[in-house]
Amino acid sequence: MNPNTLDKAAVAKILRELSLLLQLKGENAFKVRAYDTAADRILGMTQDLGALVREGRLQELPGIGQGLAEKISELVSTGKLGFHEELKAEFPPGLLEMLQLPDMGPKKAMALWRELQVGSVADLERACREGRVRALKGFGAKSEAKILEGIALHQRAQGKRKLLGDVLPTVEGLLELLRAAPGVVRVSPAGSVRRRAETVGDVDLLASAPQAGPVLDVLANAPGVAVLIGKGESKCSVRMTEADLQVDLRVLPDEDFATALHHFTGSKAHHVRLRGMGQDKGLKISEWGVHQEDGTKLPIRDEADIYRLLGMQYVPPELREDSGEIEAALEGRLPEDLVSLEDVLGVVHCHSTWSDGKNSLEEMARAAQALGLKYLTVTEHSQAAVYAGGLKEDDLKRQWDEIDRVNAAVPGLRLLKGIEVDILESGALDYRDSVLERCELVIGSVHIRHSMNEEQMTQRLLNAMDNPHLNIIGHPTGRLIHEREPYPVRMEAVLDKAAARGVVMEVNGKPARLDLKAEHVRQAVQRGVKLVVSADAHRREDLNHLVFAVATARRGWARKGEVLNTLPADRFISTLKGLRC
Repeated sequence: MNPNTLDKAAVAKILRELSLLLQLKGENAFKVRAYDTAADRILGMTQDLGALVREGRLQELPGIGQGLAEKISELVSTGKLGFHEELKAEFPPGLLEMLQLPDMGPKKAMALWRELQVGSVADLERACREGRVRALKGFGAKSEAKILEGIALHQRAQGKRKLLGDVLPTVEGLLELLRAAPGVVRVSPAGSVRRRAETVGDVDLLASAPQAGPVLDVLANAPGVAVLIGKGESKCSVRMTEADLQVDLRVLPDEDFATALHHFTGSKAHHVRLRGMGQDKGLKISEWGVHQEDGTKLPIRDEADIYRLLGMQYVPPELREDSGEIEAALEGRLPEDLVSLEDVLGVVHCHSTWSDGKNSLEEMARAAQALGLKYLTVTEHSQAAVYAGGLKEDDLKRQWDEIDRVNAAVPGLRLLKGIEVDILESGALDYRDSVLERCELVIGSVHIRHSMNEEQMTQRLLNAMDNPHLNIIGHPTGRLIHEREPYPVRMEAVLDKAAARGVVMEVNGKPARLDLKAEHVRQAVQRGVKLVVSADAHRREDLNHLVFAVATARRGWARKGEVLNTLPADRFISTLKGLRC
């Protein structure tokens, strides 16, 4: 096998680059879309890509014709594509990075390149600060300021913390390898990954085994390792190709595993508080164990033993932020029934090919069924979302007919008839009440005009909640981590109104959203506002976003009973409706 061959993710990345490069050249939309479609097909396929190439069967994939099949075959077989290299040579190398900036499309990028010779993010920042961008037709001073804001967001994201959703698949793959390593007794992630923080820096892994060497070798030689940073007697550090991620593995005797895991999980503030409490009781708590004043080492089988010694409840990793969890655990007030992934019966907030989704209703239904879920809410975009293929009112009846057919074809999984309706600038909803009242559930979301000021945006959401057919507020702050700041809104006022009106708040699991964020989840719970954990799924694979929604809800201290899609479908719908009565 050629060592330069590419996997599915790398092939899809180059196909998407080709789409962008063709857009820069001004190619027609049909030709451009073909590359994005091919990338989607490659990422979504379950077959072995190399086998399809070797057997000449790529054209069996929908949307991949002879020309694309030849290009993909060249990529997979040789690790590069001449056509890709030729296109890249036509533009400054920094132009593709410019396209990663918020609101920076190919037309804008090309205008900047042609008129100002701006070919990189650094060039663009310089041109903005010198006031040259505002002089261009179609830009202006406001555009210039907005570009600078986007550059600042982009720079904060580069070389810094990564989205949990981008990191977790790599971590889980490594954990699977380490569990099978010689002599391994226990293995776990630590740090921000284990606490399920929104973003992750370096990744800490811990394992226990009689001998560290063979376990460290497994990480050092793992697939996807780009650089071996260092390997000693008990620690190995590598940099992974995927996400440019540094991973540190420590291997220690099993008797020290629990205290080391607690120490490296953090947070630092939580651990410092516990060490101080230990000292008050004559105990020294460290990664090497728990010792009495006379040096006697106490047996610690698991982390719960540490908390028992301190006279408090066990604190789950997601809550260890020194944000009141220690006081609650000392008083026995910490929730012991935090929502778990196993509690969730249905997935909320899903799109299909009826709007901007990538899979059909039946494909989404069967994927949800395979995950053991019992229902899936079909909530396409509404008519105002033209950019996302939003449905006209008349389209809903046709879609509901298809939902009935899929429900008959996929036993054990129920599709619910809903809509993600746009909340317009006034707070009005995008469909007439006579349409909304026939839906089994209605999610209301803000998708445009994020630039409204705090008072305007707050009033927009408050007005929306006056509509008796609105059940759920979707991604309530509109943020995209590293890409777009949340729109200004008085969340306390929104949550107070939700509590009074019986409106449910979404905890959106899309890794770039995680919206509501944990602190707002906690504020909602304190007010008695009910929640749903959602996937915001636009393709089958996105159903796994439930993992991140549940993690965020747990970080906000949400119990199972506070999350409505832990209920069976009929009770879920009746509860949503009943809250608005």
